[in-house]
Amino acid sequence: MSSSLAQISRWISCYALAAGATLAFAPTISVSYAASLHESEHGQVQVEELVQGLEHPWAMAFLPEGAGVLITERPGRLRIWRPDAGLSEPIAGVPDVYSRSQGGLLDVVLTPDFSESREIVLSYAEDSKEGRAGTAVGIGRLSEDHTRLEDFKVIFRQEPKLSSGQHFGSRLVFDKEGYLFIALGDNNQRSTAQDLDKHQGKVIRIRRDGSTPPDNPFVSREGARPEIWSYGHRNQQGAALNPWTHRLWTHEHGARGGDEVNIPEAGKNYGWPIATHGVNYSGLPIPESRGEKVEGTEPPHYYWKTSPAISGMAFYNDQRFPAWDKSLFIGGLKSRDLIRLQLQGDEIVHEERLIGKLNKRIRDVRLGPDGFIYLLTDEDNGALLRVGLMQ
Repeated sequence: MSSSLAQISRWISCYALAAGATLAFAPTISVSYAASLHESEHGQVQVEELVQGLEHPWAMAFLPEGAGVLITERPGRLRIWRPDAGLSEPIAGVPDVYSRSQGGLLDVVLTPDFSESREIVLSYAEDSKEGRAGTAVGIGRLSEDHTRLEDFKVIFRQEPKLSSGQHFGSRLVFDKEGYLFIALGDNNQRSTAQDLDKHQGKVIRIRRDGSTPPDNPFVSREGARPEIWSYGHRNQQGAALNPWTHRLWTHEHGARGGDEVNIPEAGKNYGWPIATHGVNYSGLPIPESRGEKVEGTEPPHYYWKTSPAISGMAFYNDQRFPAWDKSLFIGGLKSRDLIRLQLQGDEIVHEERLIGKLNKRIRDVRLGPDGFIYLLTDEDNGALLRVGLMQ
C-alpha cells in the first residue's frame, strides 16, 4: 500500500468513525460521511457522501502523499478538501472565468512531475471582447501552503471564440510521453467540428509549454491548426489514458441520443455533425447529418442510442475491488447513475448501471489512490462521493 493510499484511507476511516454525524467547516459546507447501499452485479455498492455544499463542482485531482483533493467549482473557485481540515477557502491566483450556462472553471490535472514542480493545469471558459467565449488552458504552481496559484500562464486558447455558453468540453490528459491532450467541444456551432482551421470539436495535442509536437498530424497542412490531433467531435466531457495500452480514450455528448466513446487516433475524423446516431432535441434530424455511417469518418467505439449525457471517465486498475478489474466508469448527468463498462482488451463487452437511486447528476469520475471510485455531483449543493464494493 502506497503512503498516499494509506494516508487517505486512515483519514477517511478515522474521521468517519469520529464524525458519525456532521462536522461543519463553513456555513454551507459539511462533512457527513452519510452512507447508502445499492445492489449491483457484484454485491452491494456503498456510497459515502464526504462533503456537500459545493457549487456545481466540475473536476477533481488527488494531490500526492495524502495532501488532499483539488476540486474545481464552475463559478470559478479552486479548493482543496481534506478529511482532517475540511474544504479550504478558494485558492488565490485562479484566472477569471466566463461563468455562464455551461461555462466556468472546468478541468484540473497535476503535471507528471508535480512532486518537483508543484504545477497544475486548469481548463476554463474564457471571455472575449466580442462577448463570445472559448476554452482556455493554463498552468501554474501551487504554493507550498496550498493557498495560492503562482505564475499562472495560458498555454492554449480555443480559436476562434464562438460559444455563447455551450459546449466548451473540456478534459485534460497527460500521456506517458508528457504531451497534453485537450478534449474540446464545438461551442454549439456544429459545422466547425469539420473545419481544420478552427479548434472547435477537436482533440488538441500540445507540449506543456503550449508548443506543438512536430509529429502532430496536421503540422504541415496549409490552413489547418497544427495543434489538432483528431476532429469531428461534439462536446467532449470525458477523457482518460488507458492504463494497459496507454492510448487516449474520450467520450462526448450527442444531441438527443448518440453519446459516444472514442479512441481518437491521429488525423482521423470522428464524424460530427455529418455522421451521428442522434437527432436534434426537437426530434428532427441534424441538418448536416448524412446518416449514422459516413465514408471517411470513424464510427464510435461505443455509443448510446438513448443519451445518458455522459461526463467524467476513469479506468479501474486497482486490486481493492477485483470484481471491477478492467472496467471503465463513466458518469451520467441525465441518467443520474454511474455507468460501468466491462472491457476485454479494447472491446466493451458489458454495461452495468450503478447507484441510480441516488438521483444525482454525476459530473466527474476518478479512481482514488485508495482504490475507491470518487464522484462529483453537478448541483447547486454538489457533493464529493466515495464509491466501493462491500467486502
